[in-house]
Amino acid sequence: MSPISKILPSLFAALLLCTDQAETLAADAQPGPVPESVATTPVDAGYRIGPEDVLEISVWKEDGLKKEVLVRPDGGISFPLVGEIKATGRTAEQIRVYITDQLKSSINEPVVSVSVLKVAANRFYVIGRVNKPGEFVAGRYIDVLQALSMAGGLTPYAAENDIKVLRRRGDSQEAIPFRYSDIRQGRKLEQNITLEGGDVVVVP
Repeated sequence: MSPISKILPSLFAALLLCTDQAETLAADAQPGPVPESVATTPVDAGYRIGPEDVLEISVWKEDGLKKEVLVRPDGGISFPLVGEIKATGRTAEQIRVYITDQLKSSINEPVVSVSVLKVAANRFYVIGRVNKPGEFVAGRYIDVLQALSMAGGLTPYAAENDIKVLRRRGDSQEAIPFRYSDIRQGRKLEQNITLEGGDVVVVP
């Protein structure tokens, strides 16, 4: 028997062993099912809920615990087995965690999902010497410059350096100055703040 014939069986056996190991590693690398706690985590976790927003709340395998709820003007919502929930100022994820904790006494390992179906709280107003004054609802966060653009821009006689953003803080209001000429020249860009729901941009 030639030397090559003697080593062929050993080479063939080693090849089979490597193939089996590769198949095992490939099987182990396949992704498993996504845990329900991860799958139900909302994408919009950073958005702060406000009045008039519409939420969908559901509990896995509990058909009676699926509701679309409107956030009331007082900022509250109600949900079965939980009762009243303060929604305003919270994210959908924070509300999900709160409801989950409250349901643990009634349901074994509840899997709760909270999503924002309609954004209505991110509402602001632009009044004064702009081309299209009025109320605006945005499905994303808007800064002052973007709000002025949505209002059609300033009219020729607008006092561009006397613009104010009126923001309510509880029972009081603050006036935040905005100098349009600074922004146009690329200076003091920190003035171009992100608007909050209820803000009023005043252009004298």
